[in-house]
Amino acid sequence: MIINILIYTVTTLVTFVSMEGVAWFLHKYVMHGIGWYLHEDHHHPRKGRFEKNDAFGLFFAVVSFLFILTGILSGFHVNLAIGFGITLYGVGYFMVHDVFFHKRVKIQYRPKSRYIKRILNAHAAHHRVSTSDSGVCFGFLYASTEYSV
Repeated sequence: MIINILIYTVTTLVTFVSMEGVAWFLHKYVMHGIGWYLHEDHHHPRKGRFEKNDAFGLFFAVVSFLFILTGILSGFHVNLAIGFGITLYGVGYFMVHDVFFHKRVKIQYRPKSRYIKRILNAHAAHHRVSTSDSGVCFGFLYASTEYSV
């Protein structure tokens, strides 16, 4: 029992950390490549509540749901932990990117953490200079120290 908890915990954490690499790769090569049609509106002021770019978040929500569902249906298979790792990354992404940076949810927040400030500075740089075929700072929850305040 303890070994299973350890395996699930480690799998969840490894998945969470690995998602930054997956997100970086997809952001650079898919969203700023063949998926630019869906991502482009994200680089312009939003006109409504939603944008085409939200399709990427929906995709990952479905993927994490399917991992969790198959993990439960197969008797708490390791897929459950993978689904939780993807979900946790999605929550972090939503908070930092959509709430703190793009202010899609109206809350009063002024970052005090140097880490959050660095992430927000990197994303600001991404929006200033990135196009469909070039750009900087494709990560979401990691940014180089060069973006420190």
